[in-house]
Amino acid sequence: MSDVPFGFRPDDDDDDQPKNESGSGSGPNDPLSSLFGMMGASGQQGSPDLGQMLQQIGKLLSWSGGPVNWDLANSAARDVVSSSGDRSVSSSERRDVEDAFRLADTWLDDATSFPSTGGSPRAWSRAEWVEGTQNAWKELIEPVAARVSDAMSQSLPPEMSQAAGPLVGMLQQVGVSMWGAQVGQSIGTLASEVCGASDIGIPLAEGHPALLPANVQAFGEGLGIDGRDVMLYLALREAAYVRLYAHAPWLRSHIISLVEEYARHVNVDTDSIESKLRDIDPSRPEALQEALEGGLFELPTTPQQQAALDRLELALALVEGWVDDVVTQATKDRLPSAEALRETIRRRRATGGPAEQTFATLVGLQLRPRRLRDAVAFWAAIREERDVQGRDAVWAHPDLMPSADDLADPQAFLHRDELVDVSDLERALGSNDEADEARSDGQDGPDDTDEGEAGGNTSS
Repeated sequence: MSDVPFGFRPDDDDDDQPKNESGSGSGPNDPLSSLFGMMGASGQQGSPDLGQMLQQIGKLLSWSGGPVNWDLANSAARDVVSSSGDRSVSSSERRDVEDAFRLADTWLDDATSFPSTGGSPRAWSRAEWVEGTQNAWKELIEPVAARVSDAMSQSLPPEMSQAAGPLVGMLQQVGVSMWGAQVGQSIGTLASEVCGASDIGIPLAEGHPALLPANVQAFGEGLGIDGRDVMLYLALREAAYVRLYAHAPWLRSHIISLVEEYARHVNVDTDSIESKLRDIDPSRPEALQEALEGGLFELPTTPQQQAALDRLELALALVEGWVDDVVTQATKDRLPSAEALRETIRRRRATGGPAEQTFATLVGLQLRPRRLRDAVAFWAAIREERDVQGRDAVWAHPDLMPSADDLADPQAFLHRDELVDVSDLERALGSNDEADEARSDGQDGPDDTDEGEAGGNTSS
């Protein structure tokens, strides 16, 4: 993980993204760049457009909806999408997407015990993807943004804060806008590269699989594979993610809780912030942006954060490995091009694909390919030993999930006494349900021995 601060790093954009003349990571549509540039140009090339400047300032300072200015983020993302080119999804493309998901559901029925969720598939343009995934991004980004915002308010001693109250308040609002602008640019860039709503390992359109036909087409270019095969393979992956998260309802909240745990242990060097704030030249309004982009809020990784990141990395690797195993089984003897497509996605993961890089920027996580390969091998070993139902049963409860050590030794995981098979778990959950019903009716539940055994099975 980079020591450059999350949300305020100059290298968020890819090298081929346009940069301003100063070489910073701000794109041409960054409202902060235009604001500071306009203010800095005052007196150099005639009078600035005062009305436009005040409008920009008002937009930056009027947000009151949390640690990220999502209005600004949505606007910035749409600007990036528009500048990179976007088009509406045609009716024929929508039919192709629906047909691909329909066939994918049929094939997945043989490869996993998790049934289809019934969520209608989405065929999205890039702008529709931005709009349709915004709520999910809020869950992932706001915990860290809120912690950094709190650190901003605590970065000055009380006497200095009281003397410079308006400046501190403006600094906080500018930080909120910086988050909005940079998050929006990252999401907008991602919209031109992802193929669906689950490329980061978490379904961003909860309950509904989605594909972006334009991006699917771009993904398949140069592979020498029929476009229908490419769309079907990506539909299989997308639908597998949706099934997993629907039938392991604890999984999404588990991942979000790990992001929140990471955020709780963000450690901001307030002495460094104070020093850098003193160095800001008040006669140069753009100096504040330069300080933000240059690392004003440095976030060194604490041991507690690293532990949360390790657990988050493990969870996402297990998700990706399971999807890989399911899709491999679903396409076996059915789709000759599946292995080539699988390798293409693996190479993309190994080199840090766009989705992975953006997620690293937004959350501070990089999914290591070595752990992903271990996860793929782990799920294959579980399936070979316990069949599809036994493999999927591991997702029944968070206490059943393998540890990092288990990935290196699937056989030890398979044979340890604590592993509960799905029938045991179902019986345990059923006994607890019966006890709850009996208590609600004012009746005696199962005897203490049976209830204790059931509780023991569930927690193991």
